[in-house]
Amino acid sequence: MRAIVGMAAAAVLVTAAPGTAHADPPPWRKLTSFFVTPYAPHQNDVIRVLLHCPDESNHAIVGSTAFPLKGSWLAYREVGVGLSGRGFGRRGIIISRYAPPGHHEVYMKCVKVTIDKATHLRKVKVLGRASAPLFVREFRVKQYF
Repeated sequence: MRAIVGMAAAAVLVTAAPGTAHADPPPWRKLTSFFVTPYAPHQNDVIRVLLHCPDESNHAIVGSTAFPLKGSWLAYREVGVGLSGRGFGRRGIIISRYAPPGHHEVYMKCVKVTIDKATHLRKVKVLGRASAPLFVREFRVKQYF
């Protein structure tokens, strides 16, 4: 019974402020989070990255040592992800055949990119960061049969 009274009092407090035309956005709109599926792909598989960035951000960068390109000397690769107006984004990323098997970490940065029209200089402001584990298994031919 006490919880119901507390909830009713909170509802009264929320609706009791008639002078506020613009309320604060819900707290989940300011959170940074992302999800990588599947957790343990094979080499030469595709993973799906689902992410959410704060409303102010307009781009996300996802990077890992599990994404190297064929013939590249770089062990770490970053992939850009465009965001919707609410800060949601998704992207399929290929786990390279040349990615070393084992544990990897996938890092995400939410950024706000602004470009000066006169000088064409970019200004990048990092608004949020997150990471998730990823386990890459060895390539096997039988995974296709």
